[in-house]
Amino acid sequence: MTRLITRDYDPAVARRLAAAGMPAPLARVLAARGITSDEQLRLSLEGLIAPGALSHVDAAASLLADAIDAEARLLIVADYDCDGATACAVGLRGLRMLAAGSQASVDYLVPNRFEYGYGLTPEIVDLAAQRQPDLLITVDNGIASVEGVARANELGIEVLVTDHHLPGAVLPDAACIVNPNQPGCGFPSKHLAGVGVMFYVLLALRAELRARGRFDMASQPRLDTLLDLVALGTVADVVRLDHNNRVLVAQGLQRIRSGRLHPGIAALFQVAGRDARTARAADLGFAIGPRINAAGRLTDMTVGIECLTTDSFERALALAQQLDELNRERREIESDMQLDALAAIDDAVVQPRSTICLFDESWHQGVVGLVASRIKEKYHRPTIAFARSGESELRGSGRSIEGVHLRDTLDLVTKVAPTLVKRFGGHAMAAGLTLAADEYDRFAAAFEAATSSSCDRSIFDRTIATDGALEPSEFTFGLVEACEQHVWGQGFPAPLFAQEFDVVEQRLVKERHLKLGLELDGRRFNGIFFRRTEPLPRRARLAYRPAIDDYQGQRRLSLFVEQCE
Repeated sequence: MTRLITRDYDPAVARRLAAAGMPAPLARVLAARGITSDEQLRLSLEGLIAPGALSHVDAAASLLADAIDAEARLLIVADYDCDGATACAVGLRGLRMLAAGSQASVDYLVPNRFEYGYGLTPEIVDLAAQRQPDLLITVDNGIASVEGVARANELGIEVLVTDHHLPGAVLPDAACIVNPNQPGCGFPSKHLAGVGVMFYVLLALRAELRARGRFDMASQPRLDTLLDLVALGTVADVVRLDHNNRVLVAQGLQRIRSGRLHPGIAALFQVAGRDARTARAADLGFAIGPRINAAGRLTDMTVGIECLTTDSFERALALAQQLDELNRERREIESDMQLDALAAIDDAVVQPRSTICLFDESWHQGVVGLVASRIKEKYHRPTIAFARSGESELRGSGRSIEGVHLRDTLDLVTKVAPTLVKRFGGHAMAAGLTLAADEYDRFAAAFEAATSSSCDRSIFDRTIATDGALEPSEFTFGLVEACEQHVWGQGFPAPLFAQEFDVVEQRLVKERHLKLGLELDGRRFNGIFFRRTEPLPRRARLAYRPAIDDYQGQRRLSLFVEQCE
């Protein structure tokens, strides 16, 4: 059973925020998220943390400036998800702008995940060496590429690592590493996505080139033109939206809404059936990002990167349509795999356990992470799904819940059984790993033991944090419109209210969703409970989000129901 709980907030702070002019429910919501003043809600570019706070960013700027002055060949090595694709696009566009007038060249290489796996491996370095680069620049990867960087050093190729993933015990011997999560880095925001790290490197490089007299403040390239790409990668990678990331996302959304967006993003909005003029973070996370990610999941990310880097809308639209088709194919594969996964799970066996591991010979390794995510949501357990990678290996992708740091748990597994996991990496909430094909059962047992020994059983009781009840007078268009002015996402969740309603009407639509008629103190609301087929009781405590339903020119409040207690 899921229990609805109410977030705590400081009433004095909420009153102060409401006195500044915002609706009282929104003031309570923001107070519950740690906002104490209007200043924290100002998301102008002036509020960004200065690039100099990021360790080694000035050294990276000097390295790149020297390479541009020497007319060197620069090769970006990208990751195969949306963060990696946008980081690559930002790097390509930004470096080409900043190197204008030089004979320095900038190109990219994105590995096929099914052939080369993740990161700057020695095999990828050998492939890159065929293009005779002088400097390799990793984006959204590289912090764990000890062997790959060593291979590049053997070949006389310098490496600049830009990444945000958690480092291992040993750092690669790169010419420079920029990563807010590397030891000793005092950057206040540890939640920059890979694309954010690359954007910061470009800001530092521009300052370095300005100091060298290449341009002045008036003539320098406008790097803010890249913020739509930065916003997309930041939201799609589901990093925590602290103040710094909210600035990046808000500024990118502002450019998108005003029509100052790159052709690829405009084309993706069109094929997704979304209106860029009213773009929200949710559009980036649930409509645009998945279409980019589909390329990396099923083939390689070349189509996605080309879509984001072309200046031709016609070509961008053709590439966006390819991405849309790949996304449809991905959904079909995921649906079949999810049915397989659910059929393989015995609820009675899962309940006393702390983890879930799944493997099927027929599964697609590019989609196992999505299956893990769906199963994690259903059972509220850290879940890792595996697919075969060649004859001798399995590749797994995991998703976790609050209270279980997935990468640290995998690290604990390797300390107990040093030879069990061949490679692993990731974050608190998501991680990937590689095993020998015959080690699945041993790993599943070790993962269960490591998780059980390092966390309290109470975290497996599912709770959903809400912002409490709305008074009847607080259900207004103004509240919805005020909420839509803010950037919501991971770590800064959108408002979710909860209270009891009389359920006066309910019917199934499209055989998947529950259409509702709800009453509260004599006032009637339409509601929709997506992916719910079981009928609700006549009186139910519901968690919901108010929205404006604009149908045939008539505006009315509607409630998107997310949970019934």
